[in-house]
Amino acid sequence: MDQYFAQDAVLSMISHIIFIIITWRVLQSLNFDGLFRKHRVFEARVLMIFLTIAIATTVSNFFLDLISWSNSLVYLFQ
Repeated sequence: MDQYFAQDAVLSMISHIIFIIITWRVLQSLNFDGLFRKHRVFEARVLMIFLTIAIATTVSNFFLDLISWSNSLVYLFQ
């Protein structure tokens, strides 16, 4: 049982990190220059980091839930 929790934790961490990287790359391709005042680079980067974490965590949780739900379908047919 402990091994199941360890595998679940590793899968969750890897999933979150992968989706953070993907989301960061996607957000880097967008042009946010018009949204920020001049000389507000720090605030723009902090917002980008927060957006990246929020979007990536949501998407990662969706995929982790989907995996969990698909594993639980086995109990439907027993």
